[in-house]
Amino acid sequence: MKDFFSASASVYALNRPGYPQALFDYLRLACPRRECAWDCATGNGQIAGGLSAFFKEVKATDISEQQMAHAYQAPNISYSKEAAEQSSFAGHSFDLIIVAQAIHWFRFDEFYKEVRRTLRPDGLFVVAGYNMAVITPAVDKILLDFQNDVVGPYWDPERIYIDERYETIPFPFREIDTPSLAYEARWSLERLCGYVESWSATRHYIKARGTNPVPALMEALRPVWGNEPLPLAFPVLLRAGRL
Repeated sequence: MKDFFSASASVYALNRPGYPQALFDYLRLACPRRECAWDCATGNGQIAGGLSAFFKEVKATDISEQQMAHAYQAPNISYSKEAAEQSSFAGHSFDLIIVAQAIHWFRFDEFYKEVRRTLRPDGLFVVAGYNMAVITPAVDKILLDFQNDVVGPYWDPERIYIDERYETIPFPFREIDTPSLAYEARWSLERLCGYVESWSATRHYIKARGTNPVPALMEALRPVWGNEPLPLAFPVLLRAGRL
């Protein structure tokens, strides 16, 4: 798995979108047994924190110790450095395995073998994520131009899976219906630009060119943003299945 976020772990933790409470409500209902969950590629623990409210135990793993150093803490969350494709967990350990905004980086066949090994026979496997936020037509156009034209050449090939809403990833499970969800919030322009700065393509751009394109983006957005936070919605990408 590629690790693009260790170097910007603090920026990532401060500025990444969360997930709606409705996602956790769905997971709670879809998992009648809630002994232990695995939040794979936990990042800064957003999903782990939500799961800790109704799972007895949450195992949260990532390959980035820097990310986990900024993670949400709770007594029933255990963080550890583990590769998604080869963990140290015992077989049939989990009632839920979830991967949020990360599965596009995985080696699918190897990870799915690990899912089948560690998920309980009646457990649930979930892939979640989010796509570009919807804000206003003027803001959305500037962001789309930035995403496609400014940092566009610096996206890794795996980004295509997010653009395709995770609909084209391999998914060798008995798929079940999932709700349509969105993460809604009010963000300042500075918060939005902090999020954009955490993008892997933005990090690649900065490394390759020695300059940060985000300040120019902020100046382009300022006239159409105004001085107040704006409401935005990140469409949630969601697939779920059983063995």
